[in-house]
Amino acid sequence: MDWNLAIERNTTALKRVAAMLCAMAGLDGLSSPLAGEDGSARRGEAEQSAEPGEGCIPPPLVLPRHLHRAILRLLRPAESAVRRLIIVLARGLVVTLAPPRGTRPGPAHTAIPPRAPASPSPLCGGVRGGGTLPLLDPLKRSFRPLRPAATAVPRISLPGVTQPFPLAPRTPPAPGDLLDATRLALRLQAVAAALDDLPAQARRFARWRAFRTQEKDAAPAKKARRAWPLRPGRPPGQRPKRLRGHAVHDILSDLHGLAFDALERPDTS
Repeated sequence: MDWNLAIERNTTALKRVAAMLCAMAGLDGLSSPLAGEDGSARRGEAEQSAEPGEGCIPPPLVLPRHLHRAILRLLRPAESAVRRLIIVLARGLVVTLAPPRGTRPGPAHTAIPPRAPASPSPLCGGVRGGGTLPLLDPLKRSFRPLRPAATAVPRISLPGVTQPFPLAPRTPPAPGDLLDATRLALRLQAVAAALDDLPAQARRFARWRAFRTQEKDAAPAKKARRAWPLRPGRPPGQRPKRLRGHAVHDILSDLHGLAFDALERPDTS
């Protein structure tokens, strides 16, 4: 199998998906993804013109509910696909771990230079990423607590003396409701930053796997932490084949098989 060809093809496809999602969220420029609106519409209708010297903190990014949900439905499989692409890139990569903390450095010890600030990602219109893409799939939660209703309030009354006040009718969410998209934008920027520097992400995953192997060899009797990056079952964001409506699901399906091959049969040549 030509691993380089598979990596190049999937990398190009994922960069197109990331650029499309950033354009949908309005991170590629000042134009809004909504027809007939400018960039200020995404930041809320209550934004006022700032005085000279004000406005140092940018207003929060907001998106309509239907657009927010549409981006999120494609962002989840895109994150899973990029995570598996990093695993494939780290196949056969050997790294040297730093000495454990607490050890006294020798005479030839040199100070580690500070890390350079993250460069803006061209996939998101030059917006600097605000986070790092997690290397491990989120595990399924067996129990999810129910969210309390926003209209549930205590109704205290005295029978025969007072009447309980009526509750306002609960309106269902509308597709045009504005939602805070700050976390969504950070996740988009993390995906774009990972695609811009895939070799560094592959070394990051190789260090994580080497550390887990070293930890298991040092204390075999002790229960080790999570040592498998992929989640059992279907990848996060993946849909059944009959319900797939975007190419990102096919990309995720291909990379999922490649990641399993890379983890089970690492390149030791």
